[in-house]
Amino acid sequence: MVLQNRNRGNKIALKRFVTLAGLIGFGLLGLLVLLLTPNGFSQAARRDSREINIILFNKELYLPPQNNLSRELERRNSLPPLNIDLHPKLAKNHIMIVLYVHNRPKYMQLVVDSLSKVQGIDETLLIVSHDGYFEEMNKIVEGIKFCQVKQIFAPYSPHLFVDSFPGVSPGDCQDKDDPLLTKCKGKADQYGNHRSPRIVSLKHHWWWMMNWVWDGMEETKRHTGHILFIEEDHFIFPNAYRNIQILSTLKQQKCVECYATNLAPSDVNYKGEESENLIAEKMGNIGYAFNRTVWRKIHSKAREFCAFDDYNWDITMWAVVYPSFGTPVYSLRGPRRSAAHFGKCGLHQGTNKGVPCFDNGQETPTIEETDKVVNIKPEWEVYKYEHQGGYQAGFKGWGGWGDDRDHRLCLDFASMYHIAAFSHGSTRSSRREIKVRNVGLMKIIK
Repeated sequence: MVLQNRNRGNKIALKRFVTLAGLIGFGLLGLLVLLLTPNGFSQAARRDSREINIILFNKELYLPPQNNLSRELERRNSLPPLNIDLHPKLAKNHIMIVLYVHNRPKYMQLVVDSLSKVQGIDETLLIVSHDGYFEEMNKIVEGIKFCQVKQIFAPYSPHLFVDSFPGVSPGDCQDKDDPLLTKCKGKADQYGNHRSPRIVSLKHHWWWMMNWVWDGMEETKRHTGHILFIEEDHFIFPNAYRNIQILSTLKQQKCVECYATNLAPSDVNYKGEESENLIAEKMGNIGYAFNRTVWRKIHSKAREFCAFDDYNWDITMWAVVYPSFGTPVYSLRGPRRSAAHFGKCGLHQGTNKGVPCFDNGQETPTIEETDKVVNIKPEWEVYKYEHQGGYQAGFKGWGGWGDDRDHRLCLDFASMYHIAAFSHGSTRSSRREIKVRNVGLMKIIK
């Protein structure tokens, strides 16, 4: 009888152990799923750039020597925002806005005018990222009074370097020069064309901007919410900010596969379905917002981004970065656009007999009454475009990005602000070891 009771007790204990082990295992599995989803990872993503598991891609930096203008602009990047006296506090859970620009002042003025009419714009920080220094563009930004605004300048923009890399260096190969015949320096792209500073500046600016905004800039490097990115030829509707706030909340609730939110369809010429549904589709390049979780995933693919032979940052993302995530990458948007591309002047229009492409951008979209108010409803269901066109995995790229120096500078951008954080955030007395995920290049010990 005692033996039977003991056996019964052992069976009960074993059953409890199996049950407990199963619950622990299920809990761990749930946590793993949570961490791997783009929305559920947000809490884990709140670690700043000084913490562990930051990938450094270069053992040491190979940044080109700076000239006086480059150094001065880099200094300006640390200045506080303008208009703090007019707008002393940012709203809780605000979505910061980054406007990245080159040198189209007519377009820039139109975008700024459209932003001035956006509901809620005074609650947030507007960051204007410049690819170079252009006085007329600078004056437009300094004239903004409707919100806090901060200017940042790409300190290694090719437009700042007249006679040295990343501009044109003496002895650089041009067009389809053969280095063996002309003794020039440079590596051609897959089509036999050598680098053009005007072309490569597109990708360099976007990538530097992302690294500086997320990991270097004091106002944003601990920001845990979404950041909205727009360009100087994106006309922003009055309801854009309120709509992107709603979408960023609904993304976490209704679309676990959505990495971002968008103000407009991925097809820049499409105005939307005008239906009563939320739309999940491929991420577009007009008015897109994502959080630090997604940035960490993008940053971890710096090698793929920097090595892909295409000068377009967005095509690089579609062709190699997003596919490398292992699951489909969707973005959530409304059925009607809240931003629109305008104008005809861009990189692809080039020049006509040395005269730059010019138009005043007056063909801006018509704003209707529904564009002035929130027109997204939380109760709407999500319609997902399963199969979409456009650039996909396997596309080999348009070229323009074949020079090893550009690849190295690109990787430097991915590491430079983390290296600075490590060097300033650790002391020899603590002997704290900062573990960096091994990419075959470095481990930092302080």
